[in-house]
Amino acid sequence: MAKAMKTIRHALQYPPQAAHSFAENQALYNRVVAFYFEVIQAHEGILSLKSKEALTALEKLTHATEKSPHPILPLSDIAPDIPAMFRRAAINAALGSARAFFSSLKQWRARKEKHEAKPCKKGKKKQPFRERPPVPPRIWNKSASFYAGLWKERATHSIMLRVWTGSCWSWLKVGALSRDIPEGYAIGSPQLVRKGNRWWLHTPIEKTLEAPAKVVEQIASKETRLCAVDVNLDQHLAVCTVQTVEGTILATSFIGNGTAVSGFRKRLLGRIARNRSQTGIIAQGEQDNADLWRKIRHVDEHIAHQVSARIVQFAIEQQASILVFEHLGTLRPEKGRYSRRSNKKRAYWMKGRIFKYAKYKAWNAGGLITCRVNPRNTSRQCHRCHAPVIRYNEGEPLEGYTPGAALCLCPQCQMRDHADRNASLRIGQRLIERSQEPLKEKPHAHSRRAMRGSKDPGVGISQDAEREGQPSLAQARQGDHANGPGTAQGGLRRMGARPSDMATTLRLHFE
Repeated sequence: MAKAMKTIRHALQYPPQAAHSFAENQALYNRVVAFYFEVIQAHEGILSLKSKEALTALEKLTHATEKSPHPILPLSDIAPDIPAMFRRAAINAALGSARAFFSSLKQWRARKEKHEAKPCKKGKKKQPFRERPPVPPRIWNKSASFYAGLWKERATHSIMLRVWTGSCWSWLKVGALSRDIPEGYAIGSPQLVRKGNRWWLHTPIEKTLEAPAKVVEQIASKETRLCAVDVNLDQHLAVCTVQTVEGTILATSFIGNGTAVSGFRKRLLGRIARNRSQTGIIAQGEQDNADLWRKIRHVDEHIAHQVSARIVQFAIEQQASILVFEHLGTLRPEKGRYSRRSNKKRAYWMKGRIFKYAKYKAWNAGGLITCRVNPRNTSRQCHRCHAPVIRYNEGEPLEGYTPGAALCLCPQCQMRDHADRNASLRIGQRLIERSQEPLKEKPHAHSRRAMRGSKDPGVGISQDAEREGQPSLAQARQGDHANGPGTAQGGLRRMGARPSDMATTLRLHFE
């Protein structure tokens, strides 16, 4: 069995005086967490215990009971009459932070020992180890968790929370505006989270589902369906194709208009650049053009969520069990004007968000597995015969390869198709090839090594290059430009439309 977890965020409705109680409750929670972190630092052996055993040991050291009325490190010095569940929530938070800190410290010590044990080169002075060690948290700002007993009477639009008001423990009833808890999910311990001047309630929910088979096992079955996704910068933001392991193409979906999204973002970045040129010096510690930056972030986040949701919805409708993406982790924007370079950079970020959101949405939707494959030449090879293709725009001569062009033609098998659809098909085929032939995607080094030959020829066995011309990095898919010459710019903006209307246009287009 496997588990699917996600978090439901509830916007709380509360009277103004409740905000002060929430702040006091969080401040007390962080003081207790800091107290237990110091206790763990003084008794590092606690970290070798399991979570429940470590919690029991810490309570014996700090909590007064009838059997041990005088603990070594009394928690009552911080605050008296702390509820048991409040204390245990703080202990678990401190244990998590302590495990992370001591793990980082252990890795730092190992790197230092390795550096000191490394022999110094002859005639050179050994360089000292300059990496600074990790330090414990200096400021604690954790959100308070509410274990069972600290909340009750949870309804559709309200909940009762037990909080520290600064002088006493009190029950507060607050309104919660959000969607309902989905069926089949178990509710976890909610957290009171502060975002700006507002307080939110984050509720983790968990569902048990049947664990899917591994990718290799699924691909061994001819009935398995793959949903391969080609994520782009312009034209269509994502192109999805569903195919079987045998190679039968079942369905294709073109999602989103990347040209409209990129144009809307670029106009806002241009306004930011003009405002900066007029303003001159920007005050240190202050965010310039905060409204424009907020609009850019919100649009990118909104589009990433919508595109990823449509990808998962299409995969489920076509009964696919595996999502396949390209591993685009080394994308770098081109040099140019600020608005163009920054626009490309944020478009690359949105690609990563689409993969991240689609991954957890696919798993929560029905246990779909998400994989990534090597992106090398996925847009340059034919999905039928794997020969190099000609990529062009409509009305252009059928020759060469134009990055970002919409159409492609294979000179060998005469395949004509949309370039992004062809790339998505190659992405799915690459996962099948990798699973059936694990050494194909990343071959091992040659077994024959350079060795010293006999003294007669005087020459050893050479290691000649396997190919001539430029390195393969120049032909990698992640090096493709967004727009080539002649690429259609069919955005959604009408003649005379104001830039402020683009958010509404984008929303209507994706719905």
